[in-house]
Amino acid sequence: MINWLGVLIFLLSGAAFGVIGIGISYLIQPRTKNRYKLEVYESGIPVKASAWVRFRNQYFTYALIFVIFDVEILYLYPWAVSFVELGLSGLIKMFIFIFILVLGLWYAWKEGAFEWR
Repeated sequence: MINWLGVLIFLLSGAAFGVIGIGISYLIQPRTKNRYKLEVYESGIPVKASAWVRFRNQYFTYALIFVIFDVEILYLYPWAVSFVELGLSGLIKMFIFIFILVLGLWYAWKEGAFEWR
């Protein structure tokens, strides 16, 4: 159990750091309320419509597909840098990786993720 003492100290100090930080922010927060502070938006501009505006989830779909493919393409750079050292097995693995990316793109296209409805 003595080997886990460092882990316990680390966990306790991390928890204490979080609790102390939240406690200090609660103690020093400003507590004055005024007419503008109680509005929905603090800019002072009156709200003209309801906050429950419907918008299309397709915007999120575009963003998620972009992020997925953008992050996955980042894995091509380290492969390209060490292309010579990896040899034929690295080339085959990268073709499998790119095939999976193309398969995901094809599936998103087939499901109509790129069409405005």
